[in-house]
Amino acid sequence: MQPHGGQPVLRTGADATAARAAMIMIHGRNAGPANILDLVPVLRRPDFLYLAPAAAGGTWYPNSFMFPRERNEPGISSGLSVIESLVAGLLGQGFTSHQVMLLGFSQGACLASEFSIRHPRRYGGVMALSGGLIGEPGTTWDDVTASLDGTPVFLGCSDVDSHIPAERVLESEAVFRRLGAAVTRKLYPGMGHTVIPDEIEMVQHTMDSVLANGRVTA
Repeated sequence: MQPHGGQPVLRTGADATAARAAMIMIHGRNAGPANILDLVPVLRRPDFLYLAPAAAGGTWYPNSFMFPRERNEPGISSGLSVIESLVAGLLGQGFTSHQVMLLGFSQGACLASEFSIRHPRRYGGVMALSGGLIGEPGTTWDDVTASLDGTPVFLGCSDVDSHIPAERVLESEAVFRRLGAAVTRKLYPGMGHTVIPDEIEMVQHTMDSVLANGRVTA
C-alpha cells in the first residue's frame, strides 16, 4: 500500500536542464508542498531545481516519529518510497548524488534523515530542520552500516521542542557521525518549532558548496 504514491510534486527554481543542483524539500505535518517551498525565496539560490512532494492528507505518518514503527506504517515506508523515486529521477536526468540535497522540516526532517541512512551515498547535503531519525526509544540503528561518505548533515532544533526531544537529535548526530557524515548540530535555546535565520544560513552555506562543485550546464 502506497498512500503517498501518485500525490503531486511541485517544482520551482531552475529548469531541470539548466539547474546546477537540486533540492528535494519535504514538508511537515498538516502542511503541503507550498509551505516548504516558502523557503525558496528566502534561500535565494536560483540555480537550484526545487522539488516538493505532497503527503496524502497533509501528513506523512499519523503518530510521533518515536512511536513503534508499525504504528506509523504504511505512511513512513510510502514517504521514503516517494523520496527514493525523486532521487532516482534526478539521477536519471544527469544529476550526481553530490548535486542532490535533501531538506525537511519536522515530519519532513525525520523522513529526510531516515531516507539518507537507509539509502546511503554521498549527497550534496541533508538538512534536518526540527527532526531526527525515526524510531521508538531505545532504537540503535545498528543495522545501518553503509557510509554516507562525507555527506554534509545539518541538524537544527530547539533544545525544548515539544515534538523533537533534544536527546533524539543527539542520538541522530551520533549515528550520522558513525556513518561518515560531516555533521553540524545546533540545539537552539528556547526556540519554537520553527525555522530561524541561523538555520537558513547553514543551509545556504551547504548549497553554495554544492554549487561550487555542481554540474556545468550549456
